[in-house]
Amino acid sequence: MYGLKTESSFDAAHFLTDYDGKCENLHGHRWRVVAYLSTEALQTEGQMKDMVIDFGDFKKALRDLTEAFDHSFIVEEGSLMAKTIACLEEEEFSLSVVPFRTTAENFARYFTEKLAEQGLPVSQVEVYETPNNCAIYTVER
Repeated sequence: MYGLKTESSFDAAHFLTDYDGKCENLHGHRWRVVAYLSTEALQTEGQMKDMVIDFGDFKKALRDLTEAFDHSFIVEEGSLMAKTIACLEEEEFSLSVVPFRTTAENFARYFTEKLAEQGLPVSQVEVYETPNNCAIYTVER
């Protein structure tokens, strides 16, 4: 197997719904996202001959995804009252509303799926909330 690895990071706030502990309160992280591609064969033609893909394309794909969350308040859809959302928007806060609970595990799956939608042979994504703790989503083949 051949593989590539790249990473990106973003700063964002979130909270966990239905959680009894410190993380139920609004807090932030420097989220670090590490993505891996793997394939059994290298490309055979053109500019990307003998490559998995161009590193520049891989880096851009991941960075575009993480940039969308940078310096935003990530909110699980339906977790805040409509009037709270309206007030945050009126104050011009940058909100990123997602259809899942904002855990590192769910973000690992989210980034994996988004990279795969772009046709990249993603095999694994790690999402770090802290330098020592990460969640991993692996594609079974």
